[in-house]
This record gives sequence, structure tokens and C-alpha cells, in this order.
Amino acid sequence: MNWREKWPEALRAWGRFTKVHDPDYRASTPDARKAGLTGSFAMFRLDDRTVVLDMQAVAELGLTDMPVEVMAHEIGHHVLCPADLADNARLLSRVRRGVPGFEKAAPLVANLYADMLINDRLQRSRGLRMAELYERITTAEPSTLWTFYMRAYEILWSLKSGTLTRGEVTEDIEGDAQLCARLVRVYATDWLRGAGGFAALCFRYLTADGDALAGARGRVCIGVVGDETHIPGLTAQDDAVIVHPALDPEVNEFVPRDAPADEPHPSGEGQFREPYEYGQILSQLGITLSAQDMAARYYRERATPHLVRFPVRTKPLAVEPLPEEHTAWDVGEPLEAVDWLATATRSPVVIPGITTVQSVLGTTEGTEKSRRPVDLDLYVDSSGSMPDPRQTVSYLTLAGAILALSALRVGARVQATLWSGTRDFVTTKGFVRDEDDILRVLTGYFGRGTAFPLHMLRRTYLEEERTDPAHIVVISDDGVDTMVKLTDEFGRPGSEIAARALADAGAGGTLVLNLTEFHEARIRELMPDWDVHRVSRWQDLVDFAAAFSRAQYERSTA
Repeated sequence: MNWREKWPEALRAWGRFTKVHDPDYRASTPDARKAGLTGSFAMFRLDDRTVVLDMQAVAELGLTDMPVEVMAHEIGHHVLCPADLADNARLLSRVRRGVPGFEKAAPLVANLYADMLINDRLQRSRGLRMAELYERITTAEPSTLWTFYMRAYEILWSLKSGTLTRGEVTEDIEGDAQLCARLVRVYATDWLRGAGGFAALCFRYLTADGDALAGARGRVCIGVVGDETHIPGLTAQDDAVIVHPALDPEVNEFVPRDAPADEPHPSGEGQFREPYEYGQILSQLGITLSAQDMAARYYRERATPHLVRFPVRTKPLAVEPLPEEHTAWDVGEPLEAVDWLATATRSPVVIPGITTVQSVLGTTEGTEKSRRPVDLDLYVDSSGSMPDPRQTVSYLTLAGAILALSALRVGARVQATLWSGTRDFVTTKGFVRDEDDILRVLTGYFGRGTAFPLHMLRRTYLEEERTDPAHIVVISDDGVDTMVKLTDEFGRPGSEIAARALADAGAGGTLVLNLTEFHEARIRELMPDWDVHRVSRWQDLVDFAAAFSRAQYERSTA
């Protein structure tokens, strides 16, 4: 059967105006893997909205006569669930919370849920042979998860038990399948609300099955092929309450209507995912990035709502015109250049090229001011007392990202240095405007001893010539005293280097430190020329970073 000819019919299953890229027909399974299709015979790629088909697997499964069913199902992932990559991320997040301890199985569970929503629509409303498709791909020895899943289809479509199921249907499976069928109908048009309940139904089978996929020789799936897609809002924690369908009054009519269903927890501080979980979700979505690049995305999104303007300096603009003298105006020069008042003063008779004159303009220092952003020289502590920003939230990294991205927003340049010891440091290539480069530095981690990199201050301000002012910011704890207590590799006192650097930077310096009051007094005594901002907990760094430009940098200096 010619599948290409059936493509328009598959589109019409979802409406006359459904538009999706033409399918990517792959002749062999190895060729399909190159397109990102693995473990299945069909896939819908969410990032480029393309159906991918493994025609070899289709033939092996005996589905060559079911092109409309297979392709219409894949289109359903675009039209119904999950529709796009952002919604798929929300679906995956909700499912992960419904299968605690089995988060690795979340993509499977989310896919099964989406498949069931789509198949039920196509079977009942479009008259397609979805039941027959599953009858063909189910083997004789399925897992309990697959038996439960097939039994739910039988109930949805009023099929005799054993039509799709091959394993034993226990009382537990029967009860769960009844709830599942009811859940799919109740939340058909609000599918995200039902995702947690579906996951809760699957949970017991994930704990019992060594191979939860056993029984499905092939299944439809969703995926992506690239890593450039940005999914906004993914750092925020999903705060919906996960309710088992047996306790959901929308699904179980015997539960009182005033019982809590799918209501969110009160919002407040801390409602964000940890970076490791954020990275796991991206990986499960098929977005392949290094741990550090995932962390960079995480902190960029967390920082964005807090971005503020950075300090600027002003200088007079020498752009105001100053008339100096007159010269002859001749035919062929712009007519608007003629100074008619000066021409009439010279002679009441205007003769072009003879009596006409034009002004010669010089310039003088203007009264308006130009705004010049002050560069940021940022030093973030990454010693053993600090968290790894790729695993748990590092408020030092987040505050650094807020400050750095704010500086870039107004045109300043940033030099970012992550440090632990004198040799444990990484830095940007000087003052740069490369956001990715800066975030890669800030999301690194050393976790060793504490020794401020004095050579960075020396090189930046004592050895290299700088004409643009910079503000030095150090984010640390009481380990910042190594700036003045240690010497550099040449034996030069750190106190001398820090003092010279602060003076040569030209725009001041700020120490943002997690300290007790006692240690704050000691640091102020050791480093009296620096502005010291003490926080009592790392979370307060976010408020500091947001308020920093209002308190310190929004004022302009002449």
C-alpha cells in the first residue's frame, strides 16, 4: 500500500486545516535510527513537527495495511497531546511526580498516557482501527503494566476481555483499568490534570515489573532531534497535588465532592526545581546537552526575572554645532545649506554663486550626557563549602548570573572568574560580552581549599592597561580574607595587590559575603576601602543582586 497517498487522509482525521510536515519515510531500521527513531516503528518529532516512520519495522509488525491509523496517531501528538515540546515538558514533569523513585520510567508512562488519549479519540470519533493495531503488536507474554494498559483499552472500547490482553487480569488490574478508562474520558480535554493520576495508577506496576515494556513489540513515541530548543518555565516546580484516581471525585463517584482533587500548593519561596532534576527532564525530552550547558540554561532562566540595569558613568558629548565663519555657496551645492539671513545682509540682490553664502560649523562640548556602562569584574567562590551548581541550587551562581546578565543588558563587558585555590580557577578571556562563555564559567565547580586568585587582580589592573572603569564584585564567605592575608607567587602581599586593583579599577569594589556579625566586623577592619554587604543565608544573595544596581549603580557620576 502506498503510504504517501494516504497521508492526506491521515491529516483529515484531525480536521481539514491540520498542517504538519510531510512524513520522513525511512526504508530500514538503521536508517530510522539516524533520524532519531529508536525502540519503535513510528515517532513524532516535536521540535520540527515531523512524523518519522520505520518502514522495515512496520512491515515486520504486519502494519503495512494500516497507514492512516499509524500516521493519524502520530499527527495526534501534534494536535492533541502533548502538542509541543513545552507541553511535553509539563506532562513529563507531572508524571515524574506520580512515580517517585521510578523517574527514569517517566518518558514511558507519559508516552502511554498521550497514546491512550489519542487512540481513544481516533477509535471512537474517527472510526479508525486502533484496537486492531494494538492487537497485532501485543505478544503472548506481556508485563503486568502492559496487561493493565490493554485492559483499560478494552474497557474504553467495550471489547471483550482477552481481545487485547494476553496476561492474567487480576482484581487489582481490573480495578485500576476501570479507573484508568474513567480518567481518560474525564480529562480528555484537560489532559495535564489527569497525567498525575495516570502515573499513580502505573506506579505499582513499575515496582513489580522488571521490564515494564514487555508485551509491546513496537509502540508509537515522541522525540526531538536538536538541542537548541528553549523551554521557558521549566525551572519552576510543578506544585499540583498528585491524587490517585481512586481518591479523585472527578473519576471515582464514591468520593465526596468536597475532597481535594488536583489543587496547587500555595506558592512561595523555593518553588523551583533543583538543577539536577532540570537536567534530567531535558535529557528525557531528548535534548542532549552537557551537565554544564544544562546548568547554564537553568541559571539563565532563574536570573531573567531579576535582571536590572547596571552602573553607568556619564561624560559630556561634544556634538553641539558652533557657527565659526561663512564661505561662498555656489550652484550645485545643497540649497538647504544657504544661510539666507547672512546672504541678505551682504546684499539685497541675491545672485547665486556671487552673493550667496553658507555657514562653516565647528563643534563645542554639549550639555547632554552620554551613558557609559561600567564593566563588571566578578569573582565567585567555588571552594569546598559551596554547593555544586550543577546538582543543587547555588545562590552564588544565581547572584553572579543576575549581576553579569544585567551588565550585558546595558552594554557593559564582564570578566567572570570562578575560584577555589590559587591554581583552581577558571575565567573568561578578559572582559567579554559572550553570555554563554560567562555562564559556562559560573556553572563550573572545584570544591577544594580556599585561596583567592590574587594573580587575576594583578594581571587585570597592575599588569594590563585599562582605560574603561570597572566595578569589582566578590561573592564569598569569610574565605575572602585570603585576598589580603596571602601573597602571590612572587611574594607580593595580597593586601597591596587588592588595594592597587581597587584604586585602578576606577569604579569601586563590593564584597558580598555570607558572614556572622563578628566576621563582618573583622573583614571591614581588614579591608576598609571595600563596600561590604553581609547576608546571613545564601538565598539572600538573589535579593542583593536585584537591589544592587538600584542602591549602588543606578546613580550616575559625572
